[in-house]
Amino acid sequence: MDERARSCLLSSRSKLEQDIKASYIMDHMVSDGVLNADEEEKVKACTTRKEKAVALLNLILKKDNYAYISFYNALLHEGYGDLASMLQQDLPLISPAAEKSFLDGGTPFVQTILCEGGVPQRPVVFVCRPELINRIREELYKLENGFGWVVVFGMAGFGKSVLTAEAVRDEQLIKTCFPGGVHWLSVGQLDKAGLLVKMQSLCYRLDQDSQSSQRPPVTIEEARDRLRFLMVRKYPRSLLILDDIWDGGVLKAFDIQCRVLFSTRDRSVSDSVSGKKYEVSVADGLEDDKALEVLALFVNKKVSALPVQARSIVHECKGSPLVVSLIGALLREFPDRWQYYLRQLQNKQFKRIRKSSSYDYDALDQAMSVSIDVLREDRKEYYKDLSVLEKDVKVPAKVLSVLWDLEPEEAEDILQEFVNKSLLFRDCNKRPYQYYLHDLQLDFLTEQNRYRLKDLHSKMVRLYQNHHKKGHSTVADEECMYWFRYLAYHMAHGNLHEELYSLMFSLDWVKAKAQMMGPASLINDYVEYKDILDEENSTVRDNFQEFLSLNGHYLEQKPFPDVVQMGLCQPDSSEVYRQARLKAEQETKKGAFYLEWINKSSLESLSRLIVQPHKGAVYYACFSHNWQQIASCGSDKTLQVFKSQTGEKLLEVQAHDDDVLCCAFSPDDKLIATCSADKKIKVWNSQNGNLLRTYNEHSEQVNHCQFTNTSRKILLATCSNDNFIKLWNTNRPGSQNTMFGHGGPVNHCCFSPDDQYLASCSSDGTLKLWEVHTANEWKSIDILDFFPSLTDEPKESEVVVRCSAWSSDGTRIIAAAKNMVFVFDIESATLLSEIKTGRHSTIQSCDFCSSIQLVAIALSHYTVELWDLESNKKVADCSGHLSWVHCVRFSPDGSILLSSSDDQTVRLWETKKVHPSSAVSLKRDSDVLFHHNEIHVIAPDNRKRLQLINGKTGEVIYQSEEQESRIRCCCLSKDPQAAALAREDGTVKVLEVPSGNTLCTLTGHTKTVLHCQFTADGQTLITCSEDTTVRVWDWKSLECKVLKGHSERVKRFRLLDSSRLLSWSFDGTVKFWDIVTGEMIQDFSCHQGAVLSCDVSPNGSTFSSVSADKSAKIWSFDSTSALHILNGHKDCVRSCRFSWDNQCLATGDDNGEIRIWRVFDGSLLHICARENKDSMESLHGGWVTDLHFSPDSKMLVSTGGYIKWWDVEKGESLRTFYTTGTNLKGIHVSPDFRTFVTIDNIGVLYILHKVG
Repeated sequence: MDERARSCLLSSRSKLEQDIKASYIMDHMVSDGVLNADEEEKVKACTTRKEKAVALLNLILKKDNYAYISFYNALLHEGYGDLASMLQQDLPLISPAAEKSFLDGGTPFVQTILCEGGVPQRPVVFVCRPELINRIREELYKLENGFGWVVVFGMAGFGKSVLTAEAVRDEQLIKTCFPGGVHWLSVGQLDKAGLLVKMQSLCYRLDQDSQSSQRPPVTIEEARDRLRFLMVRKYPRSLLILDDIWDGGVLKAFDIQCRVLFSTRDRSVSDSVSGKKYEVSVADGLEDDKALEVLALFVNKKVSALPVQARSIVHECKGSPLVVSLIGALLREFPDRWQYYLRQLQNKQFKRIRKSSSYDYDALDQAMSVSIDVLREDRKEYYKDLSVLEKDVKVPAKVLSVLWDLEPEEAEDILQEFVNKSLLFRDCNKRPYQYYLHDLQLDFLTEQNRYRLKDLHSKMVRLYQNHHKKGHSTVADEECMYWFRYLAYHMAHGNLHEELYSLMFSLDWVKAKAQMMGPASLINDYVEYKDILDEENSTVRDNFQEFLSLNGHYLEQKPFPDVVQMGLCQPDSSEVYRQARLKAEQETKKGAFYLEWINKSSLESLSRLIVQPHKGAVYYACFSHNWQQIASCGSDKTLQVFKSQTGEKLLEVQAHDDDVLCCAFSPDDKLIATCSADKKIKVWNSQNGNLLRTYNEHSEQVNHCQFTNTSRKILLATCSNDNFIKLWNTNRPGSQNTMFGHGGPVNHCCFSPDDQYLASCSSDGTLKLWEVHTANEWKSIDILDFFPSLTDEPKESEVVVRCSAWSSDGTRIIAAAKNMVFVFDIESATLLSEIKTGRHSTIQSCDFCSSIQLVAIALSHYTVELWDLESNKKVADCSGHLSWVHCVRFSPDGSILLSSSDDQTVRLWETKKVHPSSAVSLKRDSDVLFHHNEIHVIAPDNRKRLQLINGKTGEVIYQSEEQESRIRCCCLSKDPQAAALAREDGTVKVLEVPSGNTLCTLTGHTKTVLHCQFTADGQTLITCSEDTTVRVWDWKSLECKVLKGHSERVKRFRLLDSSRLLSWSFDGTVKFWDIVTGEMIQDFSCHQGAVLSCDVSPNGSTFSSVSADKSAKIWSFDSTSALHILNGHKDCVRSCRFSWDNQCLATGDDNGEIRIWRVFDGSLLHICARENKDSMESLHGGWVTDLHFSPDSKMLVSTGGYIKWWDVEKGESLRTFYTTGTNLKGIHVSPDFRTFVTIDNIGVLYILHKVG
């Protein structure tokens, strides 16, 4: 910006800051291309209106004449005519001639001063780097009132000299600080003779207008004295610039009490001189846009006209102005060699990148090597060792001390020397400090040492092994983290394949690395080194990768789970299982406790990967178009991006001020859009997470966003609870179109495959199709019309259309509402087919992959269903989520399905593994018989059938016919010769085992039967029901005694012996019955709330009761008053159990807490609980539903969200078994406390047996 314009802005600044509203002004300046999105957001981030105005003016002052003119025009447009008039008289000229004059170096005064002082002209091709230039100027202003040094340091080829020259190309700076002039001296690498020649030349230049001619100084000391005299007497307020200082001794020769600016690669040279020092680090190179601008100027083209190789060349140049200029100069002479020079850069052929220019070195390799050549020989070798480092990796000194076999302190001294010479960078934001190479430096080292790289990597591994002979360190410091992340990398690149096999195929390594870094990094290693590992054993590699992919989310929990126990749940053929089994047997001999999952081989899994990217509900997730990445968002207000193969996190952004409801990749995967309950839409750079745009035009929460499918013209569609849909061009600051027509919140929108149409779904019960180019409504389908049975209530309150999806050819569209999915023909808008899911479920999301004719449906009961559209049949249940599923999306080819849920996970499923049997699952209302070393399990399934299962093998022995009503409970007689099932409609059936023939049907209950049990002799069946009664059946004669007395549903009962029974109810009472006579022996009014469980002590003298009133009580059968009232639980107490020695009572509540009490006096012995709540916001993953003591009363097993075993004496956890699902209702325990049977909420059966 020219000086008149700048001065006018400064003089008018206070008035402008007081009056303008920056946000209005910036809209115009962004449109003019003067401000970019990042600058706009920085200004908006200021709190007050005045702070925003100050920030905007600071930005304008750093820019050129165009910024001044754009600001002036914006003032006029926004009605600030009086303010604009203040700026009008100093409007700069921007005619080509005037602009060229300005760009060539400012005013004639500046040009004269700099020319006289020998300051180099601007390069023929020049782009401005205002941030660095202004930083140098800020430091130069500090020399206004006294002597001092400004040090500009950085690595070779980063433009220090050009920046230094540009910084003094400023009239105000020269007049204010250096009216005596600016004197430039190019120094470089000099011996004493060369230094004397340079000093003689400077003396001559400074004294050439003297009347008396003096002989040149003949020594360095004499030259220094003469320079001191000249600078103090003749040029008292001038600036001496020393370009390219290499040696502290050379710099000391110019310590003459004047103002000095010098550039150097070696920061430490300034230690040789005295006085105030101000430093400017040139650590960053050109940004990509600036580098492209340089190339465009060299070849005389617009940036938009550069070939496709241009951006790749810029990427390979790593921001170095030297490399960009060398390439540009070559391309000016050989304009057809873009691909050739790109290849040279990619192949690190630095010697071929050479060009005679104003730079001191003709080729890039010369510029790099000259910095290394000045090192001592031993230091050169240490520096070359850095070739083994990975790009963009920061390394602590301890790691390099291992590589160099030195003490850490010795390594730090060497590293500091490298940093001082700009051969290495140091990150001071972390303790301990971390060191890293610039990409260009690393590329150069790699090329120079390419024949030694294998040996260097091998050396690093050997030295690591020597330093860690006792095993991998588990101290969570930066050194330890480095080895966990990169040890496999060094082994692979050192060709140490045997060591890599041993490492990666070790359960100990998996445990150690997962505990330190989580599972994603491990999975990434198996993917990265797949080819090497598969040479040894592809099956074993697959075993470990699958183990981590499906169990990784457990490995992120705290406390860290037992990897050996998790390994025991792998298939018997898996190497993970083999190692886990061996370790379990070894540890069992030392007293440890492990469990074998006996029936695991009967399970089928569609799962491919489970990732836990968020700390709250995951509302949406989607694949990138190349399906290498997945973006997800949720209630923690963040956007996450991770690898689709491994789950490794790539990006995390604090995206919004409220729940983030949706995210979407642009068709080129360069952008990600998010929308939120905070009413905003934001567009992000998918690589670095930079915010590019913020839109705030919706007046209610924004429910969904989606980009167009093709890159011809990229648009973003959003829909909101304000009933509107908006289209956005991300290059513009506002919406392009708004679509009106829905009469309720719009829940979902999606473009047709060719982007000609947009579909929208609304709570008004309609699916609408819009023409994108006109924003006009094309068709509307009233989904309400397809629910003719909804007559009792207004239709508008019934049907919410949740989502829609197009077929790949754009001829069909599906829409979901309530429990139905409808398939429509686009052209005629007629219904082609429909899918009806269970009547108790609501569809949350759906997606359609027409290439494989599959529809994925997310349901409110935590399940994802896959349906074949042609046969209109469900082909699979994708069970595993522990809470509501909000989103399902197919990968582009349909081979993978992802789902996201309130349980904080994103799960990937392999659709090619779909098999009809995966749609069958068991219910939790089971019974187990441990009989003569055999185990029989009986349980209903989700198709209203009863299954009898062999507990040793997991095979189904018998499966009943489908029942008319849901089976709510079942039981086996002791033989087993008979089984009973009881249904929701109150019917009870007794079946012969194993034939399954119906022996009798018992009717009498009028409501759901909640529990049933045979007596020990199998002749009598007892049932209890929601109809408030207990019934005692002689099932062979069909005689029945009805035990009446409860006023609310009877939750359960407990047989004391063949003639007595204890029942408890939601009416707060416990009743003691004689089942032979049908008489009530005793009635206990126990609690104010529902009685949820009871237990009878083994000696039969007492019983316990627990209740929703948060209390537990111990009773004697001889008294109606409680012996002890046990208070302390903070939630409903749901389970209780006496120990077999009658000394203890355990109680469990809905907060996951277990308390152990002394029966004798009711005192509290222990609270069995984890220190922190787990991912299900409970101490036990859910309610504690069942408890059992071991026969010796030393151990306790409990069920909740998973199964836990406890040491009763200490109250400490011994073992946790994580089930696939959650919400376990109870557990069946063998008399010897070695076998445990339960079923989770997704229907998986667990028959667990103690190892050893």
